[in-house]
Amino acid sequence: MAIIPQKQIFSWKEIEDLADLQRFSLLLKYLPDERLMQRLESLRSKGRNDYPVRAIWNSILAGIVYQHCSIESLRRELMRNAQFRQLCGFDLFKGIKAVPSSNAYTNFLRLLVRHSDLVDTMFYDLVEKLRDILPGFGNTLAIDSKAISSRSRKESKRKSIDLRGEADADKGVKTYKGKRKDGSMWESVKSWFGFKLHLIVDADYDMPVDYKVTKASASDIAIGRDMVAEIASNRPHTLKYAELFLGDKGYDDTQLITTLWNEHHVKPVIDIRDLWKIDSARLVHGQSNVSHDYKGTVYCHCPVQWEKRPMAFGGFEESRNTLKYRCPAKHYGFECKGKDRCWISDNIRIDINSNPRIFTPLARSSYKWKTIYKKRSSVERVNGRIDESFCFEKHFIRGIKKMKLRCSLALIVMLGMAYGRVKEKQPDKLRSLVQPAA
Repeated sequence: MAIIPQKQIFSWKEIEDLADLQRFSLLLKYLPDERLMQRLESLRSKGRNDYPVRAIWNSILAGIVYQHCSIESLRRELMRNAQFRQLCGFDLFKGIKAVPSSNAYTNFLRLLVRHSDLVDTMFYDLVEKLRDILPGFGNTLAIDSKAISSRSRKESKRKSIDLRGEADADKGVKTYKGKRKDGSMWESVKSWFGFKLHLIVDADYDMPVDYKVTKASASDIAIGRDMVAEIASNRPHTLKYAELFLGDKGYDDTQLITTLWNEHHVKPVIDIRDLWKIDSARLVHGQSNVSHDYKGTVYCHCPVQWEKRPMAFGGFEESRNTLKYRCPAKHYGFECKGKDRCWISDNIRIDINSNPRIFTPLARSSYKWKTIYKKRSSVERVNGRIDESFCFEKHFIRGIKKMKLRCSLALIVMLGMAYGRVKEKQPDKLRSLVQPAA
């Protein structure tokens, strides 16, 4: 066998490591963290600076980017990879002694919790930066909640030196119902002990716009109302740019629906629960032969044959605050034997205030409603990335304050990477945390 000697100028492992480091550099370049760094450095003042503030902060962000599920995993990587330490800002000449201790990371995270206001400011700054460079960002919003299970047990009331219990979490339950193809009903109940992350995302770009962390038992409807009220109070321009607000049946609430449209002029596209005890149509107020079901589909009843036919949706008349429905015989062009006795000459109008939960500005019976509602899956995609790419399926976080900080950092990294991708002309990698930078 003829063996050809080769000079190894570089290794593929070095190229892969370099691509990973460039990906992290992209985040550091575009993250608006200067205010936070200045405050933390001013607090340290003339104290010991064994582990610089910026270096520890960068390493925590790196732990999220490189999917380290624990601080110890991050520390092991810092001790192994000199390039990694250098990029984070640690003194290269100190070697592994430059890597902060576990206690140093614990104290730094506690410091971040005390200054979470600037962490939140960083999140909303990135949202605004994306709004400036992405066309239509924030026009279509979607809301959903995500279960975050705790790996700890509920804290025991007995006195113990073991501090691994979870005192802030509680039990959450979600029930899912549906109908099979054969008409039979199914029901699935999911329960967990931990927390809940409530997210409002842009449904077109799959990017978070607002968030809230609560105990697992918190009501989706109540938190949804609170988040909309908080946005209206603190960031009203968010609702000013919004046109549509999507949600599943967990957010089916008259107060939320009316608030979105009447106060903020945002069209709610929220699925509806069947609260009717009897599955039948009800007469539309003021109409003798027009009825509707719980989903807002409007029917006319032939006065001769008494056949129920769905009326054709004619659009939303904003000036009148009404939904217009046309006679199906005239619209679709078929013969109706009761046309001479039917008082509907052409169309009818239904005031959405007569039942705002069923009759919404974007009619539930329209094809457009069904098309737009499919965009709600954007929240589920963001939730999936949080679990898989940001290691929330296997975390070691205890306490609601630490959980809120960890969620904030994950979402900041998500937005920061997206902003960096767009600024570096890589919009195809907008949603990716793991793809290397160009």
